[in-house]
Amino acid sequence: MTRLLVAAAIVLWSTQAMAGLAQRQIDGVALAPEADAKVPTDLVFKALDGKNITLGAAIGHRPTLLLPADFTCRQICGPALTIVSAALQQTGLIAGRDYSLVVVGIDARNDLADARRFAGAQVGGPGVAVLTGSTAAIDRLTTAIGYHFEADTANEAVAHPAALVTLSPGGRVTRALSSLALQPQDLRIALIEAGQGTIGGLGGRIALLCYGFDAVHRVYTSRIETLLQLAGAGTCALLMGAIALLLARARKSGAPT
Repeated sequence: MTRLLVAAAIVLWSTQAMAGLAQRQIDGVALAPEADAKVPTDLVFKALDGKNITLGAAIGHRPTLLLPADFTCRQICGPALTIVSAALQQTGLIAGRDYSLVVVGIDARNDLADARRFAGAQVGGPGVAVLTGSTAAIDRLTTAIGYHFEADTANEAVAHPAALVTLSPGGRVTRALSSLALQPQDLRIALIEAGQGTIGGLGGRIALLCYGFDAVHRVYTSRIETLLQLAGAGTCALLMGAIALLLARARKSGAPT
């Protein structure tokens, strides 16, 4: 429930997107890997140090968490990275030894400066790669894992799933997860499964948009609306509790209410 409220608050505070995509385009945005999905490990990207690196080298023969992101996103990509980073820290696993974390920009217009700002101090060190790439490299990677997104060029935004995948050391997709609802224990299990080559969790379709405002109808999407309702209920509960506490204190002090 706490994570849902956090996600809802993030959406509430985010900048509302203006109409730029048709409903059919938004409907196609989702993470839906095929059962035999595998990333092309020969793809070349650019790391934060400005050097070229293949996706295989970034994976480093370890089970991997692959997080596609928009480095200039004004919605929830940054907080999603915070959630992922926090969950990883609580797994008890060590980056560079037990797993790799690969964050890949999905907008080829993003440069190294954008990637560095996005990563900040949240992720880094051995076993962690934050990558930028060409349109061709990004398209090949996202197509391979069933990650479907749409660019809203009119508003310089990208509608994309708030989701990630785990990979086996050989680059095979083993599980699809929401980046906004990660539990450390679930993530630990997913990475251990990936290390063993076990496939699981690919039957669903993750379609929660990092574009929370429905730009077509100028209303929040049904899932975002649900999150907003939960956030509203949580806020009301907090206010009622605060008022009750103040009234109780006033009665004890004998002050008029």
